[in-house]
Amino acid sequence: MQETPPVALITGASRGIGRGIAVELARHGWSVAINYAGNQEAARECHRLCAQARPSGSSASFEIIQADVSQTGDRARLLDSVLKRFGWVHLLVNNAGVAPAVRADLLESSEESFDRLLAINLKGPYFLTQMVAKFWASRAAEFQSSPRKPKIVIVSSVSAYAPSPNRGEYCVSKAGLSMITKLFAVRLAKFGILVYEVRPGVIATEMTEPVKEKYDRLIAEGLTPIERWGTPTDVGQAVVAIAEGRLGFSTGEVINVDGGFHLRRL
Repeated sequence: MQETPPVALITGASRGIGRGIAVELARHGWSVAINYAGNQEAARECHRLCAQARPSGSSASFEIIQADVSQTGDRARLLDSVLKRFGWVHLLVNNAGVAPAVRADLLESSEESFDRLLAINLKGPYFLTQMVAKFWASRAAEFQSSPRKPKIVIVSSVSAYAPSPNRGEYCVSKAGLSMITKLFAVRLAKFGILVYEVRPGVIATEMTEPVKEKYDRLIAEGLTPIERWGTPTDVGQAVVAIAEGRLGFSTGEVINVDGGFHLRRL
């Protein structure tokens, strides 16, 4: 009898890093709930790529679900939709995030931009994780004997520790995600739920396209020991390693996917 594919819920999965994660999980036989906030066409393209990547003979399936993670009602509807469609969720990937609409100097940045980024990048993951964790905790007996226990991945950024004074609100939101990882790792370990932070560096996506020339130059000048841009696939492969249980004695861990940017060099 064919094993039922495990299920991943990925926020902000329609484009960029989220799409890379979705496709890599699909490539390894996972069913994926593809969450998006506004770009339905991009979500459909992600669905197509997941179906294309699915292994031959796999029964993995893919569901597109619109929801804005910054909104309380949308978060509840998102989880409810996943459970109605798949019956369970094995992996939560908090990936949804936005950059400032305008890069503004720290002394000039607006409260409106700060509120927007903190709502999407930080409040959304915090309370969605809380919601999913409470669902799992209430049903802990159902997975205690299972080799595939629930896992949470929080996608942050090197901006969690590397300050950019022209996008301070973004850095603050990513630093907050690092603490969310630690908090939930401590709180959920007793249930067998493991929590990880995946910390991408300079990744080639639509978000970084406006600064491509800048980072082309910096990478050529030695910004990272691995002298290339990262890709969404690089991040997706790291998430697959976590999802498949290859870090079973780790929780609260930071997985750097940054070409070595985090290394201090003399």
